[in-house]
Amino acid sequence: MKLKRFYLRYYPPGIILEYEKRGYVRSKSIDLFDLTPETNPDELVEEIRQSEPLVTESRADQVKQLILRLQQKQGQKNHRFCFFKELKAHVLPLTNVAFDKSGSRFITGSYDRTCRVWDTASGTELHTLEGHKNVVYAIAFNNPYGDKIATGSFDKTCKLWCAETGICFHTFRGHMAEIVCLAFSPQSTLVATGSMDCTAKLWDVETGEEVAALCGHTAEVISLCFNTVGNQIVTGSFDHTVSIWDVASGRRVHTLIGHRGEISNVQFNWDCTLIVTGSMDKTCKLWEAVSGKCVTTLVEHKEEVLDVCFDLSGQLIATASADGTARVFSAATHQCLVSLVGHDGEISKICFSPQGSRVLTASSDKTARLWDVQSGSCLQVLDGHTDEIFSCVFNYEGDTIITGSKDNTCQIWY
Repeated sequence: MKLKRFYLRYYPPGIILEYEKRGYVRSKSIDLFDLTPETNPDELVEEIRQSEPLVTESRADQVKQLILRLQQKQGQKNHRFCFFKELKAHVLPLTNVAFDKSGSRFITGSYDRTCRVWDTASGTELHTLEGHKNVVYAIAFNNPYGDKIATGSFDKTCKLWCAETGICFHTFRGHMAEIVCLAFSPQSTLVATGSMDCTAKLWDVETGEEVAALCGHTAEVISLCFNTVGNQIVTGSFDHTVSIWDVASGRRVHTLIGHRGEISNVQFNWDCTLIVTGSMDKTCKLWEAVSGKCVTTLVEHKEEVLDVCFDLSGQLIATASADGTARVFSAATHQCLVSLVGHDGEISKICFSPQGSRVLTASSDKTARLWDVQSGSCLQVLDGHTDEIFSCVFNYEGDTIITGSKDNTCQIWY
C-alpha cells in the first residue's frame, strides 16, 4: 500500500487518506469526532500513527498541520446572523429548500409546480425548472458534486436536471401516487424516491432506468435516507414501521417494529451504526443498523415528534415536536441534554449547524430560532415571515441560513 495524498474533511472533522493498493486507488477516513481546540495535536498524531500504518513518521508533521487546520476551524466564533434578503420565490407556497455543497446556490420547490435555482450571494434566480404537472414537493442536489438536481412531484414522477443549465436529463416514471421524499446516493449514481403508493424506488442517474422497487410497506413511504457508504437505505412509513434495505439487491434486511404511530423522519448516523426515527406516537427511537434492534426510546415530548436528526458527528440527536419544544439528546447515553423552549407553535423542522454547536428550528409561529446546544438558550429569533416556516437549512460552512415559508417567500440570513 502506498499513500498518495491527504484530504481534509471539516464536518464532521476527519482526514481522508487516498492510497494505492494493487494498482487501484482507494480511500479511507480517520474520523476525529472527539477533536476539540484543546486537543494536544502531537499526542493525537502519535495515536493516529499507532493505529494507521499508512501514516509513517515522515508524514507526521503533515498530519499535525491538518489537525491544526481542523482545530482552527473549530475555534472560529459563532456569529450572529443578519437578515440579507427576502425572495418572492414563487406564486404559491414553498415546499422545501436545499443548498448545494458549496452553499453558492440553493433550490426551492413549490406548489406552483416549479423548482427554482438561486444564487445565494446575490439572491438572483438562475433557472426555473418547469415540466411537472403538480406540486414539486421533494428536492435535492447531488452533493457533494452539486451538478445535478432531483425533483419529486405529486404528479407521480421524479425529474433529474442539470444544475448548470436547467435542462431535464430524465423523467422517472413508475410510481402510482405522489412522490413525497427523495435522496441521491453518496456516489450520485442512484436516486431514491418514496411515494404515497407505499413503495420506494431506486433509479439509475445515467440511464434513467428503474433499478429496484422496494416493496413491503403497507402505507405511504414519507422519509428515506442512504447511509454514508451508500450500500443501505432506510425508509419510514405511515404504517408505523421502518425498513432497512440492501441497495445492491433491493432486498429488505430488517423491519424495525415498535412505534405506535406514523413515522415522521428517519436518518442514519455518520458511521452507519445507528438509525434514529421520529413518530406521531410522541417518541423517538434509536436502532442498531446491523441488527435492527431498538437501543432506546426517547419519551420526553408530550405531542407528536415531527422531525428528528443527528449532528454530523453522530454524537447528538435533536427532536422537534408539535408540543412547541425541541430536545437535544446524547446518542451514547440517551440522556436529554437540553430542552429548547420558546416557540409559540409546533416545530416542524430541526437541524444542527455543521459544527454541531447550534440547532436551528422552524415553527408554525412564523419564526425560526437559533439555539445553543450546550446551554439550550435561544441565541436568536429569525422573524419576518408572515406565515408558518416549514423549511430551514444551514450551508456547509454554517454561516448562511435559508428559511422557507407558506407565505410564498424564502429568506436568506448571513
